[in-house]
Amino acid sequence: MDLFRAYLGDSGQARFLLAALPVIIPGFPIGIKVAMSETIFTKIIRREIPADIVYEDEQCLAFRDVNPQAPVHILIIPKQPMPRLVDAGDEDAALLGHLMLAANKVAAEQGIGDAFRLVVNNGAGVGQSVFHLHLHVLGGRSFTWPPG
Repeated sequence: MDLFRAYLGDSGQARFLLAALPVIIPGFPIGIKVAMSETIFTKIIRREIPADIVYEDEQCLAFRDVNPQAPVHILIIPKQPMPRLVDAGDEDAALLGHLMLAANKVAAEQGIGDAFRLVVNNGAGVGQSVFHLHLHVLGGRSFTWPPG
């Protein structure tokens, strides 16, 4: 079996993935799982690069965004590799719920528990730049609606 597989990302460019960790990629035949490519977030999880970590538990890690869009801008990432929200399956429901509850804890700890925005970008076309699922917890200023 090849160690690498390719698929076309949202931009139409080939993305190469290690075929070792269990992540389902849409478009692959049913039953084939591949790993997502190495990201800066996987390096943060392994402590290979520094981050201002504000929360951690068995399932997720939260740290300050290096390019904050609000006075409080925290990223929450699952430790389990998952490129995008659309890549989640029914078996990921508990993890996704856990991320939402972690967002509540982080917002409260950061003093914005009563008023914060939670954002998930799904795909390059809407601004996802790191293909490891992450939630943005934003607060400390007023926001407008609709966003963007």
